[in-house]
Amino acid sequence: MPDEERAAPRWTGPVLPLAGAAVAVGLWWGATALFGIRAFFLPAPPDIVAAFRAQPGYLLRETWATLRETALGFVLAVAAGLLLAMLLTASRAVERATLPLIVALNSIPKVALAPLLIVWLGYGPAPKIVMIVLIAFFPVVVAAVAGLTSTPADLGELAASLTASWWQAYLKVRLPWALPQVFVGLKLGISLAVIGAVVAEISSPNGGLGAVIVLSGSSLDTPLAFAAIALLAVLSIVLFYLVVGLERLLLPWARAISG
Repeated sequence: MPDEERAAPRWTGPVLPLAGAAVAVGLWWGATALFGIRAFFLPAPPDIVAAFRAQPGYLLRETWATLRETALGFVLAVAAGLLLAMLLTASRAVERATLPLIVALNSIPKVALAPLLIVWLGYGPAPKIVMIVLIAFFPVVVAAVAGLTSTPADLGELAASLTASWWQAYLKVRLPWALPQVFVGLKLGISLAVIGAVVAEISSPNGGLGAVIVLSGSSLDTPLAFAAIALLAVLSIVLFYLVVGLERLLLPWARAISG
């Protein structure tokens, strides 16, 4: 296919997602009006906007709390995940002995751990951050291991021909080659980090948007709960595209060599 046919106008980048969101909101609004759905069951978009305008300070404060916990937990998950991936790929024996254990630990439902984390760490931010790390950690490890073990053999031979040490080859050949795959794990991990924050906040509703959903649900304030859910969606989108932007900033060559 010619490049002229494949290339889309630059303005379609932001316009198409916004158009899709507008259509979805319009259909939602139309359905609530057409079927006469009460706001108690499914609030229309104007009801959600009214709920936000009624308590903007409260909602923004809880959004900041969720963002702070998500960012800290995600950074810790990335640091631990990358370190473990480097250790696993440094030795085939270590990888074979450890990776099945990590998979087994990841298979434990994290929701089941939430009450135990509260018992162990109390009602502060610590159990929430640990929950975020537990949920976002695994995709980072898997993506980093996949990237670090996919270095082409000819690049390894080139590094050996230049008398590069094992660490020099690792840091200057294997790690840069793995970065596109690592960012796949980061993009998945940042989305899961928000989910982890909400799970922890629902289990310990003393702050954050998850707590807003629980408390507004118990008080039958459905529009406020949907306002918190909408803010969570916006937060997830913003964080995801921040990671995408960081990838494009740090790896401009990755798009040139991809299909």
